Amino acid sequence: MPAEPITFFNRLTQRIETEAVYGEGFLRFTYESPLGALPLHALVKRAAFSRWYGSRMDAPASWAKVAPFLATYGVDTGEFADAPDSFRTFNEFFYRKLKPQARLIATGENEVAFPADGRHLVLPDIASCGDFFIKGTRFDLAALLGDAETAKRYEHGSMLISRLCPVDYHRFHFPCSGIPGGAMLINGPLYSVSPIALRKRPSILWENKREITVLRTSSLGDVILLEVGATCVGSIVQTYTSGSSIAKGDEKGYFRFGGSCFITIFEPCKIRFADDLIEHSRAGREVYARMGDVAAYALG
Repeated sequence: MPAEPITFFNRLTQRIETEAVYGEGFLRFTYESPLGALPLHALVKRAAFSRWYGSRMDAPASWAKVAPFLATYGVDTGEFADAPDSFRTFNEFFYRKLKPQARLIATGENEVAFPADGRHLVLPDIASCGDFFIKGTRFDLAALLGDAETAKRYEHGSMLISRLCPVDYHRFHFPCSGIPGGAMLINGPLYSVSPIALRKRPSILWENKREITVLRTSSLGDVILLEVGATCVGSIVQTYTSGSSIAKGDEKGYFRFGGSCFITIFEPCKIRFADDLIEHSRAGREVYARMGDVAAYALG
């Protein structure tokens, strides 16, 4: 039986497209094959494996991987702040910066921006979502946040899940203006966050290593921002200054090598997601959009 392809709606082209999955064969073996369970639990999910792989991407020899990667995945080098041949390692290329004009930030006062490039899924009311990737599976907010009291406050809030593939721009940004607190680490394993893995184990998002930041805002209350690590993510690097005012679109940090995920959680009745996000999320389909574009609108 052929493997089920991963499809998404591309906001840029207005078409449903099939994702070219980096390392698809390995992912399908480890998460869909009974034989893959052994290396998955013995090695792949462990931090040591990702540190080892990340160190390879920091080695000078990894520079040779950049050109083939660009050719295979058609990455737009015209957006790069630095020339493609200036990167000394694959990791330097991976967490590259872009020219300021490459990502325009939504300017409307009531517009909330996407925090990252990627494929996005929304839960307009977290508590009412009973089919998170698998029928009958609820999103465990208390486990994600590591705090049952905070989870209760946000249980009827709204969630934006932004999945970054290795081909994506891997810096993440603030979706709205405010004053961020410090990032709190919750340790955990490093499973893949690909739909191939999530269809088998939705709990990955609230099991994996993650960092949590509370962004205090004037119009949206306290917005929770989470970076979720994944297999082969060398580290999550925060570049912002806690306690200082930030503007919508300001950089928050970046992921080193690997697919990753950024989760944004809003208090109840604070935002309304864009129509295409709601429509395609109801169908279980992600929407590809870029950092800075409109993800939601503030209410009131």
